[in-house]
Amino acid sequence: MTISYTMSENQLLLLGDEALALGALDAGLSGVYAYPGTPSTEITEFIQNRKGYKGRGQDRTCGEPPVHCNWSSNEKTAMEEALGASYAGKRALVCMKHVGMNVCADPFMGSAMTGANGGLVVAACDDPSMHSSQNEQDSRFYADFAMIPCMEPSSQQETYEAARAAFDLSEQFGIPVLMRLTTRMAHSRANVTPREPRGQNELHFPPEGKARQWVTLPVNARVRYPQLIKDNEAFEKAAEESPFNRYVDGGDKSFGIIACGIAYNYLMDNYPDGCPFPVLKISQYPLPKNLVYRLAAECKTILVVEEGQPVVESALRGTFPSGITVKGRLDGTLPRTGELSPDCVRTATGLPARPERPASQITVPRPPALCQGCGHRDFFTALNMALEPYPGARVYGDIGCYTLGYMPPFKALHTCVEMGASITMAIGSSLSGGYPMVAVIGDSTFTHSGMTGLLDAVNEKADITVCISDNETTAMTGGQDSAGTGKIERICMALGVEPEHVRTIIPLPKNYDEMCSTIREELDYHGVSVIVSRRECIQTAKRHAAAKK
Repeated sequence: MTISYTMSENQLLLLGDEALALGALDAGLSGVYAYPGTPSTEITEFIQNRKGYKGRGQDRTCGEPPVHCNWSSNEKTAMEEALGASYAGKRALVCMKHVGMNVCADPFMGSAMTGANGGLVVAACDDPSMHSSQNEQDSRFYADFAMIPCMEPSSQQETYEAARAAFDLSEQFGIPVLMRLTTRMAHSRANVTPREPRGQNELHFPPEGKARQWVTLPVNARVRYPQLIKDNEAFEKAAEESPFNRYVDGGDKSFGIIACGIAYNYLMDNYPDGCPFPVLKISQYPLPKNLVYRLAAECKTILVVEEGQPVVESALRGTFPSGITVKGRLDGTLPRTGELSPDCVRTATGLPARPERPASQITVPRPPALCQGCGHRDFFTALNMALEPYPGARVYGDIGCYTLGYMPPFKALHTCVEMGASITMAIGSSLSGGYPMVAVIGDSTFTHSGMTGLLDAVNEKADITVCISDNETTAMTGGQDSAGTGKIERICMALGVEPEHVRTIIPLPKNYDEMCSTIREELDYHGVSVIVSRRECIQTAKRHAAAKK
């Protein structure tokens, strides 16, 4: 990754992810803790590409001054590591995609109770329209659930500024701050003008009086929780006064518009000379209620334009006196699912629709497929061959490149729910009488959330065959380090799988007969067996070969 410079010497052309990363660095960041997931991966990669980074197990710092930037095993461990850094007084950043918030929900919710010492910012990148995700999910709900402030910037420059401000806000109130981006903001570029960076915090632990809230025994939590509720009044006041929230009056009071985050850009794209309606731009939460009430006092109809789920719209329904109408995603004025666009926002405001593009200008869809030469292809071919004599077989899939084994020509998977579910779903089906039950999981996903499932399988003496498709990297998100590289077999045996039933195969066409024989032997074994199918990712192999030239 290289940083692209524009014609202006003090400007950088950055992705939204990169703007967030640079803002964090310039805020005095001491460490980033993350698990890769599109569209959040580039935040950590930008920090890793500072001078000095060499990768896992080598140089554990990025650039000068040192900034921790190794990948964590999963989002939960990342959140806990960052929380520990914050406890020590350092500024820490946690990065993940929206479903990663589900994985780290326990420490994330707990962090609202402990509070923060050094600035603690959690960056969650949502994926409306599910470009590379299994669901649509709005991380603003998590901020509301935990009762912490949330930032939702509307441009790359604002993302840079909001990242810096989020660390200050965190330390001002002693609370974690959630930073929410969506795919279009994360992966689009614009000019960013950086400001003078600040130095890192010195090591300092909480004073004695505040330290008790870091031990969430009921006796302490019962004191902390009412304080958190009271603090929300201060968080809301900060949102009212925030430079990231702005009320712009308009002459046409037929309706008012609340535009959140990147949705503000979609709105203003249709009004380059200024919107004629009153507009409340929101990029910092909790919801600034006084600004909302001001809009409601001027306009009897309010259109809420927000990317993701109807978080603000739902909060406003039923809160106003009778006679105020709230429109948005819930009433069909805007699409209920998928990303917003300037065009759908245009029609929602009453402007005529733009002419449709000629069919020749529409890109032909290209469904995702496994790379030519990918080891997963040969593994799925062998697995299908091995399962032919077993009509009752079911194959439980997981999250990774190999999930594409569901697609033709392989049609090899029957389920895929979330990270780590392959092994535990296979256990449940096996204990219900299904046979043979096969779990397919990748090496990075196995160390992310599959190891505890394998321990359950061992303790249950479940009759399952676990296939770990090991391409020695986190390939789906671009080839990041995998926590289990070189350790998979030892981990499985340490978890209790009998050594003679931890097998390794090399997925190549010339090995099909041997692969099929090994798979069938383990299918016929009534207990827990693991087959590690190992071959380096073809894309990573190409990069390694190019680097040696």
